[in-house]
Order: sequence, then C-alpha cells, then structure tokens
Amino acid sequence: MPPLILASESPRRAELLRQLGYDFKVVPSGVAEIHQGDLTAQETAQINAYRKARGVAKKYQDALVIGADTLVFMEEQVFGKPKNLEAAYEMLQRLQGKTHTVVTAICLLHLRTHRQRIFADNTNVTFRPLDAVKVRRYLTKVNPLDKAGAYAIQEHGDLIVEGISGSYTNVVGLPMELLRGELNLWGIVVEPWNTSLAAILGMKEAKSGGRLGSRSHL
Repeated sequence: MPPLILASESPRRAELLRQLGYDFKVVPSGVAEIHQGDLTAQETAQINAYRKARGVAKKYQDALVIGADTLVFMEEQVFGKPKNLEAAYEMLQRLQGKTHTVVTAICLLHLRTHRQRIFADNTNVTFRPLDAVKVRRYLTKVNPLDKAGAYAIQEHGDLIVEGISGSYTNVVGLPMELLRGELNLWGIVVEPWNTSLAAILGMKEAKSGGRLGSRSHL
C-alpha cells in the first residue's frame, strides 16, 4: 500500500479525507491552473488535476498522489476563482436563481509504476433568487477568492443554495463516493464505512421549502 499524498493546499479537501479516516500527507503542487476557452470545463479540470498530481509525483515517485481541480460552469461559461471581491459579486449575480454544474476532476498518479487514473464527477447546484443585498451579505461571511464560483456550499450555503442534485462532497471539492472506490482498488481502504457522509459533514435533514441538500442523493 503506497503512502498517500494530497497535492492540494485546500483545507476543505484535506478535511474530507481526514474525517473519513485516511492517513495522508499534504504537499501543495504550486502548479498554475490553466483556463483555455477551447476546452470544456471537465477537460480543463482533468488537465489541471493531472498537472497538480504530476508536479508532486515527480518528487514523491513511490507515493500515490491525489491531484484535484474544481470548476463551476453554466451553459458555455466557466467560473473559476474570482480575482477580487467585485468579480466574486458578479459571479454570484450571474448564478443567482439558476442551476449550474460543479465538476471536480481527480488524478491518481503513482509515478514509480507509471500507473494513473483520471476521473470526474458532476453535481447540479440550484441557487436561490438573490438580490444585491443578499449577495453582499453572503460575501461578508465567507472568503470567496479561493473558491470556484465564489462560494462554498459548506460555509453559509443555506443563504444562497436552494438544493443540489448529485454528490455534496463533489461541490466541497472531492467526490468522496467515487474517490473511495478508486482508492480501494489501490489497496487504500478505510473501514468501516458505517457513518453516512452527510452526518459526518453536518448536513441537515431535508425540510420543506427547498433546504440545502434537499435534492442530494447522499
């Protein structure tokens, strides 16, 4: 069983792995993310995930490295991390009242054996209708600058998110349902899986009125 490395400085991804009981080391890749208009959001995320994993794997060839990249897209427009608060405000204004898709791509890379696996998951997220006051209020509660789409579903998500269809952890930054299955194939197994991921992450039971997570299949 190779040692596990998370090639990300995201505290959210590290927390997901940690709460599920994985033993791993964090080594940020420092690789610049690419954003090319001729690529789909999923293609872009997969390339970025691979670049991040390879950047770390070259230094830790005996480790299994996890590279990940998350993007938000709606129709043909891709929403990465905003450059400033005004850009964050504009992103949320465009997303408000609509359904967008969050894609997280993962690359598992073991350079010593030249073995790799790249996959991605998509989750549809529906925003509440938001006026300027509600958007500004949300931005006072979170730091949007390190978050694709300028929001974090686990940080005051009820203020802006009406519901989701798909994996909640995918929106956070790692689709743990898929990742766990892939890690099992590498011999990295955490047992028992007897606590629901929703409970671990503190998700609330769905309530009437379109509460956060009401359409999640977790």
